[in-house]
Amino acid sequence: MGLNELSTVLWRERELLEMLLFKLEEEELILASGRTRWIGRATREVEAVLEQIRGLELGRAIEADDAAREVGIEEGASLLEIAKAAPSPWNDLLRSHHVALTDVTSQIDALAHSNRDVLAQSVRATQEAMVGVSNASTTYDPKGGQGQRIDSAFLFDQAL
Repeated sequence: MGLNELSTVLWRERELLEMLLFKLEEEELILASGRTRWIGRATREVEAVLEQIRGLELGRAIEADDAAREVGIEEGASLLEIAKAAPSPWNDLLRSHHVALTDVTSQIDALAHSNRDVLAQSVRATQEAMVGVSNASTTYDPKGGQGQRIDSAFLFDQAL
């Protein structure tokens, strides 16, 4: 029964997308706190969930083709096309899957863009700080001319 299997795969996909949203929110909180110690781990967790989603996509495509054949339409049909052709209660269930998937995907997209922007700003700030360190090494020599200070010391915040 293709519709039942398709619905099962869609439930699993929704769960994984919700997990991805949660992991992105964790990443956002870490970035906002300025405590970068865990950012690598948070990023790896996001990547792990993405890998699970990628693996599920093939199964969803296969089940969608089976469901399309079951309702008498061509393989490769969209979820909404399958929902239109499906009998009740499957039509409503598939439409609700579509709405939920669309909603969580737009939330993920917005949060991922926001996190990327914060990370890019952090990288730029770090690069600017490092440029400032290398350019700050000129000073005056004992005769009043421009000279190099070799004995300069710098403190670095480990969060950079």
